[in-house]
Amino acid sequence: MSTSSPEAVKKLLENMQTDLRSLSMECKKKFPPVKEAAESGIVKIKTIAARNTDILAALKENSSEVVQPFLMGCGTKEPKITQLCLAAIQRLMSHEVVSEAAAGNIINMLWQLMENGLEELKLLQTVLVLLTTNTVVHDEVLSKAIVLCFRLHFTKDNITNNTAAATVRQVVTVVFERMVAEDERFKGIVEQQPPVQGNTNRRSVSTLRPSAKDAYMLFQDLCQLVNADAPYWLVGMTEMTRTFGLELLESVLNDFPGVFLQHQEFSFLLKERVCPLVIKLFSPNIKFRQGSSSAASPAPVEKPYFPICMRLLRVVSVLIKHFYSLLVTECEIFLSLLVKFLDGEKPQWLRAVAVESVHRLCVQPHLLRSFCQSYDMKQHSTKVFRDIVNALGSFIQSLFIVPNASTAAVSAPAGGSGSGTQGTAQGGPGTGGVSGNLTTQAAFEYRGTWIPLMTVSVQGSAKATYLEMLDKVEPPSIPEGYAMSVAFSALLDLVRGITSMIERELATEEEAAAEFREAHPDQEWQPQPGAHLVWEEMVSACWCGLLAALSLLLDASTDETATENILKAELTMASLCGRLGLVTPRDAFITAICKASLPPHYALTVLSSNSANLSSKAYSIQGQSVQIISPSSESHQQVVAVGQPLTAQPQGTVVLTAKNIQCMRTLLNLAHCHGAVLGTSWQLVLATLQHLVWILGLKPGVGGALKPGRAVEGPSTVLTTAVMTDLPVISNILSRLFESSQYLDDVSLHHLINALCSLSLEAMEMAYGNNKEPSLFAVAKLLETGLVNMDRIEILWRPLTGHLLEVCQHPNSRMREWGAEALTALIKAGLAYKHDPPLAQNQRLQLLLLNPLKELSNVLHADIRQKQLESVLQILQSQGDSLGPGWPLVLGVIGAIRNDQGESLIRTAFQCLQLVVTDFLPTMPCTCLQIVVDVAGSFGLQNQELNISLTSIGLLWNISDYFFQRGEAITQELEREEEALQKQAQEKGETLNRPFHPAPPFDCLWLCLYAKLGELCVDPRPAVRKSAGQTLFSTIAAHGTLLQQPTWHIVIWKVLFHLLDCVRKSSTTADKEKIESGGGNILIHHSRDTAEKQWAETWVLTLAGVARIFNTRRYLLQQLGDFFEAWEVLLNHIQSAALSKNNEVSLAALKSFQEILQIVTPVKDSDKAGDAFAAMGVPPVLIDPLSASGPGRPLVRSDSLVERLTRYNGAELQAPPPGEESALEDSALWWSAWNTWYRTGTDSTRPPSGPTEKLSFIPSQPFLTALIQIFPALYQHIKANFSMEDLKKLGVILHGAVSVPISSDASPFILPSYTEAVLTSLQEAVLTSLDVLQKAICVGPENLQVMYPAIFEQLLLFVEFSCKPPQYGRMETKHVANAKYNQAEWVALNYVPFAERSLEVVVDLYHKTACHKAVINEQVLQNIIKTLRMPLGLKYACPSESTWKLAVSSLLKVLSIGLPVARQHASSGKFDTMWPELANAFEDFLFTKSTPPDNLSIQEFQKNEAIDVEVVQLISTEILPFANFIPKDFVGQIMAMLNRGSIHSQSPSFTEAEIDVRMREEFSKVCFETLLQFSFSNKVSTPQEGYISRMALSVLLKRSQDVLRRYVEDERLSGRCPLPRQQVTEIIFVLKAISTLMDSLKKTQPENVDGNTWAQVIALYPTLVECITCSSSEVSSALKEALGPFKDFMQPPVSRVQNGES
Repeated sequence: MSTSSPEAVKKLLENMQTDLRSLSMECKKKFPPVKEAAESGIVKIKTIAARNTDILAALKENSSEVVQPFLMGCGTKEPKITQLCLAAIQRLMSHEVVSEAAAGNIINMLWQLMENGLEELKLLQTVLVLLTTNTVVHDEVLSKAIVLCFRLHFTKDNITNNTAAATVRQVVTVVFERMVAEDERFKGIVEQQPPVQGNTNRRSVSTLRPSAKDAYMLFQDLCQLVNADAPYWLVGMTEMTRTFGLELLESVLNDFPGVFLQHQEFSFLLKERVCPLVIKLFSPNIKFRQGSSSAASPAPVEKPYFPICMRLLRVVSVLIKHFYSLLVTECEIFLSLLVKFLDGEKPQWLRAVAVESVHRLCVQPHLLRSFCQSYDMKQHSTKVFRDIVNALGSFIQSLFIVPNASTAAVSAPAGGSGSGTQGTAQGGPGTGGVSGNLTTQAAFEYRGTWIPLMTVSVQGSAKATYLEMLDKVEPPSIPEGYAMSVAFSALLDLVRGITSMIERELATEEEAAAEFREAHPDQEWQPQPGAHLVWEEMVSACWCGLLAALSLLLDASTDETATENILKAELTMASLCGRLGLVTPRDAFITAICKASLPPHYALTVLSSNSANLSSKAYSIQGQSVQIISPSSESHQQVVAVGQPLTAQPQGTVVLTAKNIQCMRTLLNLAHCHGAVLGTSWQLVLATLQHLVWILGLKPGVGGALKPGRAVEGPSTVLTTAVMTDLPVISNILSRLFESSQYLDDVSLHHLINALCSLSLEAMEMAYGNNKEPSLFAVAKLLETGLVNMDRIEILWRPLTGHLLEVCQHPNSRMREWGAEALTALIKAGLAYKHDPPLAQNQRLQLLLLNPLKELSNVLHADIRQKQLESVLQILQSQGDSLGPGWPLVLGVIGAIRNDQGESLIRTAFQCLQLVVTDFLPTMPCTCLQIVVDVAGSFGLQNQELNISLTSIGLLWNISDYFFQRGEAITQELEREEEALQKQAQEKGETLNRPFHPAPPFDCLWLCLYAKLGELCVDPRPAVRKSAGQTLFSTIAAHGTLLQQPTWHIVIWKVLFHLLDCVRKSSTTADKEKIESGGGNILIHHSRDTAEKQWAETWVLTLAGVARIFNTRRYLLQQLGDFFEAWEVLLNHIQSAALSKNNEVSLAALKSFQEILQIVTPVKDSDKAGDAFAAMGVPPVLIDPLSASGPGRPLVRSDSLVERLTRYNGAELQAPPPGEESALEDSALWWSAWNTWYRTGTDSTRPPSGPTEKLSFIPSQPFLTALIQIFPALYQHIKANFSMEDLKKLGVILHGAVSVPISSDASPFILPSYTEAVLTSLQEAVLTSLDVLQKAICVGPENLQVMYPAIFEQLLLFVEFSCKPPQYGRMETKHVANAKYNQAEWVALNYVPFAERSLEVVVDLYHKTACHKAVINEQVLQNIIKTLRMPLGLKYACPSESTWKLAVSSLLKVLSIGLPVARQHASSGKFDTMWPELANAFEDFLFTKSTPPDNLSIQEFQKNEAIDVEVVQLISTEILPFANFIPKDFVGQIMAMLNRGSIHSQSPSFTEAEIDVRMREEFSKVCFETLLQFSFSNKVSTPQEGYISRMALSVLLKRSQDVLRRYVEDERLSGRCPLPRQQVTEIIFVLKAISTLMDSLKKTQPENVDGNTWAQVIALYPTLVECITCSSSEVSSALKEALGPFKDFMQPPVSRVQNGES
C-alpha cells in the first residue's frame, strides 16, 4: 500500500492525531506548553484535512507547524516523551510530509539531543529515516546531520559506536545516491546556466547541482579528515580515525565510480586529494626494512601499521580498478609500490596482503591489458605489467630460498635411489604411496624447502583473507604456505585470464574476418593492428616471469593436481604465443614442458641450445637463474620407468618419474590440440617425444605406429606396472597426434614435416659410424603423417619424400630399411588412394607420387634398390592398368640397372620388365613403348647375368611382334601425340626434338628397336652379340615391310652402317690373347678361343645380315636417293672385312660380296619348300657359289633362330616388279663393285715388303679362290668399258693371288699329293678368269683385240712359274716336297700343273689369234718363244720333266702356226727380233747344259732323243726351205747348230755299254742329213737357197775338219788302245759325209759353189791323209771312199786354164 493512497493518508491523519493526543496526555502535568501545542496541532490537522483535497501537500506546506509540538516534546529531555516524539517525527518523514524548514528544525533538535547524549540510537535512526526518505535536507543541514552521526560514532558505548559507523556509511552512500539520481534526472536535458544559488558555500564549485555539491563537499571533507586536516563543510566534527576515513573513502570510490568519472570536479578531487593522500600514508611501509633496526633502539622510521596499510591497499585496489584511466601516472606509482611490498625484506603480513592485492589485479585481465597499453607500451614508462608478473615470480622464488638452514622443513634424502620411498621428517610429505592410508598433502618442495599448498580461493576469484581483516589491529600471523598458495593462484589466474581474454578477442576477429571474406571474396581482410600489438606486448611482457615461476613450481610440485595446473598454464601460454606468432616465448614454454618430460640433466641438444638463448632473457633473483631446472626434483617423485637414453654415447640408464609421464601427456596434448600454432617448435616437441618413446622402448610397427617393444641393447628398459598400463594409451595418443595432422592447415603441416625431417636428420647423424639401433621415431611418424594426409599429399610430398630419400642413403641398414619402407609404403598408398580428381585425370600428381620411386634408383645400397623394385612389382600387380603417364617413371626405375648391382637386383628388375612386356604393353601410352625398348635393351647390355641378357633379346623380339600386330593402332596414337608436340614446339618457337626426327613416329619406334638391337650386337659377350644380331636381321626381314620408304634410309645409314662401323672397330681392336676357358668348365673350341675370333664371328654375321638386306630389299632401296652412296659404303665394309686379318671374316666378306652382286641366286620358298632358312635372314652362305668342290666350303648353319622364326613364312624375299630386273645393271654400281674388288684384290695379294720374321698375315686359299671367282661374274657387267688399264690391274691381282703360299698345316687339305698334276681351285679360278676375258675379246668388237697381247703376257708369266716359282715378298718358302707338316712354315704350291695348263692355254689361244694385228704388232710370238726358252734351256733341270716336254711340243705347235705368219710379215720387220730369240731357244734346248738324271732308262733316253729329232725336222721343213725369207744370220745360226748337232759329242759320264745308245747318233744323223739336204741342192731356184747351201757347206766342212783333227790326235795319244766306240763311229760318219759332199759338189754348177767352199774342201785333204795311219779297219775303208773323189780336184778347172791361156 503506497504512502499516498487515501487509506494511507487517512491512517496517517489518525496516527498523527493519536500521537498528538498521547503527547498532550504525557505533558499535561509537567509541560503545559507542550500540551497546548499538541492540542492546537490536532485542530490544525483536522482543518487541513477538511479544507484540502491534496492532504499530503497541505501537510507538507504546514509541516513546520505540524512538527512543532513534537520538537517541543523532544526538548523536554524526558526519555518517554522524547521517544514518542521521535517516533511521530519518523512517521511524518516516512510519508514525506516534512518541508525543508521543518527538516532543519528537526536536525537542530536532534543535535541538541546528541549533545545531551540522549536516545543516541533513536537519533541515528531518525537521521537515517530523514535522509533516506526524501531529499529535502541540503547543504549545512545535511552536513550537520552527517556530523551528528560521526560524533555519535565516537561515544563510549560500543553499540552506539558501531551503529553510528553503520549509519555514517549509509548516509554517505545516500548522499552519493542522490547525486546519481539527480544525474539521471538531468540526463539528456541541455545544460542551462545553473541559477545563482544564494547561500552557497564558498569552497564549493558553482557549476554543480545541489546533490552533486553535497556529495562533493562530503568527499572533500573525508579526504581532509583522513589527512588529519580540518573539514570545510562538516562543521562540528570533534574527532576522527584514519581507518574509518579510509574505509569510507574506499566504499565511496568502490560504489560510485561513475560520479568521479563523469564529473571533472570529482576527478580533480581524486587526482589532487586522494592520490597524494594515499601515497603519503604509504610512506612508512615503503621505507621500512624488516630487521634493519632492533626493537630496543628508538625507531626513527615509523613502523608499518597493519590496519592502515591494509586499508590503503584496499583503496589502491579500488583506485586501480575503477579510475585507472583517470589516474594513469598515479596508478603507475601505486603498482610500483605493490611490487615493492612483495619484497622479501618486508614483514610477512605486508607481503601476504600485497600478494592478495596482486591476486585481485590478476583476476582482471582487462585491467591488466590497460596497464600494458598505458605503461609497457609507452616509451620512457615503467614496464608495470612486466614488473607485476616478475614480482610474483621472484616472490615465489624467494619463498623457496630459506635464509638460514635451520628453517628447512624437510631434509631431503639422497636422491636417485630409485626406490620411490623416502623417510619423512617433521611434517614433511607422506611417503609416496607406501603405507597406503596416508594421503599426501599437496605441497611444493625445492632443495629441501617444503611449502604446503592450501586452497585459498575459487579459481578466477580473488577472495582475500587478510585484506578483509578490518577488525584486526595487530598484524595476524600468516600460516606457512599461505603466501605461496595465493601467489600460485594469482599466477594461474593471470595466465587463465589473459589467455581466455585474448583468445575470445581472437575468435571474434576471426569471425569478422570470415564474414568479410564471404562478403568481399576479392579483397584482403585487414585486422586492426592495435589489438594485435597489445596482445603481443602483454605476452612479451609477462612470459619471462611466468615461465621462470612456472618452471620452478613445476619442478617443485609434488601434487598431481598442482602439476596439472602448472602444465595447463604453460600449455595455454605456449598455445597463445603460437597463435600470436611469438616464436621465442612459445618455444620457451614448450621447452619447459619438454624438459620437465625428460629425466633431469638429460642431454638433449635442441632444448639446451634453446634454453641458452632464453637464459639471457631470464629473470634471475639473487644471482640464481630460474631457467636452470635443478636436480632436486628426483627426491620426491615416484619412479615409474628406467630406460636407455637416446644419445650417441650411451650413459647408462635414465629414470622416468610419474611427473615426467604427466608432462609427456601434456606435451602430447599440446601437439594434439595446438599443432596448428606450433610452427618451428614442432622440432622441440617431437625431439622430446622421440627421446621419451626411446626411453620407454616403443618401436615402430606397420604403418609407422609405435608399439611397446623390447629394447635391443643394454640393460633393458624396466617399466613399472603403472607405466605399462599407460604405454598403449601413450602409443595411441602418439598415433592420434599424427592422425590429427590431417586437421592442420598447410603451413602448420609443413612445420610438422620439417620438424620430423630435422629430427630424422639428427637420428641419422647419430646413427653414423656405429651399429647402435637408430631411432626410427621420425621416419615412422613421417610415414604416419603422410598416410593420413593423402588427400593433400601434393603439398607435403616433396619435403617428405626428399627427406626419406636421404634416409634411404644412410649407411646404417636398419635406418635405411625403414626409410625405404616408409617411402615405398607412401608411394603405394598414394597410388592406391582415391584422389579427387582421380589420378588418371591428374597426371601431374601421379608423376609427383612416382618421382621418388625413380629417385631411389640413385641410391647405391642394394637393399634399398631391392625394396624399390619389389614395390614396383607390387605397383605393377595392383595398379599396372592405371599407370598411364606414370609409365615412363616406372620403366625408368626398372631400367635403372647398373653392372655393379649384383644379380639378384637385376633379376628382380627383370621380373618387372617381363611382367610389363607380357601384360602391360597394350595398356601403356604408345609413347612409352620406346622406353620399354630402351629398358629391355639395357637388360641386354648388363653383364651380371648372361641368361637375362639373352632373355631380354627375346623380349625385344616379342616387343617387335607386338608392334607388328598392333601397328595401326600404335601409328594413330603416336601421330596424334606427335601433332600435339609439334604444336607445342611451334608455339615455343623450337624444333621438335626426338630421335630419328624426320621419320614418322611409328617408324621411329622401329628405329629405336633396331638401334637397341644394334647396340646389343656389339656387346662384349659373344653369345649376346650372336643372339642380338640374329634377332635384328630377323626383325628387319620379318617386319621391314611396315617401314616407310624414307625410313629405310635411316635404317641403312643410322642402324646398319653404324652397326657395321662398330663391329669393324671392335673386331680390329679385339684382343688376341687366348681365353683359357669360358668360366666354369666350359671348353671353348679353338676357332673361338680369343676375343678376336669371337668378334670375327660377329663381324661375319653382321656383314652377312646387311648384305642379305641389300639383296632382298634391293628394288626398294634403289628408289632411295642415295642408294649409290650406300652401295659404296657397303662395298667399303665388305672390302675392309675382306682385308681383315682373319680368314673367317675375309672369306665371309667375299660371300657377301658375291651375294650383293647376285652371283648367288637366293633360294625362294616356292622353290624349296622344305628349306626354312629362306624365310629368315639366315645369311645365304649356304652353298659356295662357284666351287662347291673347294676345300673352303662352309657348313650349313642352323641356329635356335630357325625354330624361333619358322612361323614367319610370310617374309619371302621381295621379288622385284616386272621391268626392274635390270635395276642393278646400273653401270656405276658395277664399276663401284669392280673398284672394291680391285682394291680388295690388290691389298690382299700384295706381298709383304718388310723382313718376313714379323709375318703379318697371309690370305688363305679359299679366300683367294672366292675372290678370283667373283671376277668372271663381275666382268660380265663391266666388259663394255673394261679397258687395258683394268686388264693390267686384273693381271697384278691374278699374279699376286697365285703367288701366295700356303701354311704347311693347311697344305695337306689344299695341295694334291706332289705326284698328281692337279690344279688347286684357286689356279683354276685364275685361268677361268682369263678364259672369260679371252672369250669376251674373241666375240667382242675389234677394239677389244688389243687386249690379246696382255692376256698372253699374263699367261706367259704363269708359264714361267714352272721353272721359277713366284716369290711372295722376301718370304722363305719350302718346296712342298720338303715341308714337314708339323712345322708352321709356308709351303709354295706346286706350280707345274698350273704353268703347264697356262702353256696349253697360250698355245690354244695363239692358235686362234696368230694372225691378229695386235698379236703381230706386240711380238707375242717372240714373247712366247722367250718364255719357253727357260724350260727348254733347263730341260733336265726343270722341276718336272713334263714341263720341258710340253714346252717343246708347244713350241713346235706355235711355230707351225707362227712361222708362216712371220715369213708373211718378214718385210715389215715386226718379227726381226724374234729370229735370234728362236735361234737361242733351239740352241738352249738341243744343246742343254743340264745332264740327264742318272737313273734315266735307255728307253726314256731314246724317247727324249726322238723329241730332239722332231725339232730338227721342224727346222728342215719349216725354216730352211724358206731361207730366202729369213735373216741370214738366223740361217747361219741354224746351220751352225745343225753342224754342231751332226758332230757327235760324247758325254764322259756314260758307261761303255750305254755309249752307243747315248751318243744321240740318231740326232746327229738327222742334223747332218738336214745339212746335207741343203748342201746337195742341185736345183738352186733362188739365190736364197744357194745362200743356205753355202752356209751349210761351210759349217759342214768346218765341222769335218774339227772331227778329223781331233781323231788324229786322239789316235796318236791312245797308242795301242782302241779309241772309244763313239769316236770311231763319229769319224766314220764324218768320212762318209765328206764323200757324200764331194759327190754333191761334183754335181753342182761350179758358179754355185763359193770359192771359199773350195778352199775349205781342199783344206780337208791333208787332214784326211793324216788319218791313214789309223788302226781301225772301218775307218780305213771309209777313208778310202772319202779320198777317192779328190782326184777330180787334181786338175784345175777349164775356165781357169782358159783364162790362163788368154
